[in-house]
Amino acid sequence: MSNATNVFILLAIIAWVLQIILGWWQVNRFNQAFMLLSKQGNVGIGRTKGRFKAKVVIALAFNENRYVVDNIVMKGWTVFSKPQSIPELNGLHYDEIDPQVIFPMNKNAQEALAEAIQVK
Repeated sequence: MSNATNVFILLAIIAWVLQIILGWWQVNRFNQAFMLLSKQGNVGIGRTKGRFKAKVVIALAFNENRYVVDNIVMKGWTVFSKPQSIPELNGLHYDEIDPQVIFPMNKNAQEALAEAIQVK
């Protein structure tokens, strides 16, 4: 094997390990935010489907009267996306949530929100 091949294999292994570590870090941050959210009420969670598009994950916490008390949103292509809140969702009643109105230009977020409001 040539030296260039060894370097390429080493770089591939380093990239793979780095991706695993950063993926774990992202999931850990989401899980921490989700645990705080789940203490506030019933939680609905939705995400986009598909392989080659930006992912969106939305979690909504509803109180006993079906009002949104808190939410978290993660969107993006990379492991560097972090949980954020959308203040406009807080205080909305379950029946008032319209994904097309809240995210008029973002089909991925509409898809995730539509799934999240289907609380079981």
